[in-house]
This record gives sequence, structure tokens and C-alpha cells, in this order.
Amino acid sequence: MLEDLRCACEARSCQRTLGEEELMLRMTTDAGERRAYECACGAVTVTVVQ
Repeated sequence: MLEDLRCACEARSCQRTLGEEELMLRMTTDAGERRAYECACGAVTVTVVQ
């Protein structure tokens, strides 16, 4: 199940896979790591990793 997880653009009808090349910002806090990805379509996707 976890091996199927991937970071993908959440813009309507985009769903491109996002990786290190699209990673624009990484911030670590006590609550975990936040990552902001900018897709080629212009959308920004934010993830939280604990």
C-alpha cells in the first residue's frame, strides 16, 4: 500500500508526478517537514511529512 504513494499535482485535470526537480521549498518544524512543489502547469502543491 505505501509503495503506491506518490507526490502529484493537485490541480484540476493535471496529476503530473512531482519530484526533486519541482521542489521549491522545504521547511522543517516540530510538527514535521513541509514541502512546496511548483508544477509545470503553474499550480503549487504542499505536502506534510511527519
